[in-house]
Amino acid sequence: MAKNLIQFQKGLSFPDFLAQYGTEAQCGDALFGWRWPAGFVCPECGHAEGFTALRTREPMQCRHCRHQTSVSAGTIVAYTKLP
Repeated sequence: MAKNLIQFQKGLSFPDFLAQYGTEAQCGDALFGWRWPAGFVCPECGHAEGFTALRTREPMQCRHCRHQTSVSAGTIVAYTKLP
């Protein structure tokens, strides 16, 4: 019987996955780094002047145009109800 290549592909073990992405803060930091590797760039106006973190909600606000976005907006996990 042939070896199932999908089942035996290299990747992270479950303990390694939990060590890297086990908390919500670790996941958010990873998503931020993948989405904006050179720092925050507003998806609306394109300015890289930075953002303001809102105190009452998750979204970030562009300092130039005040457009609000989040790390997960526009991604596959955008509308998930899970933390």
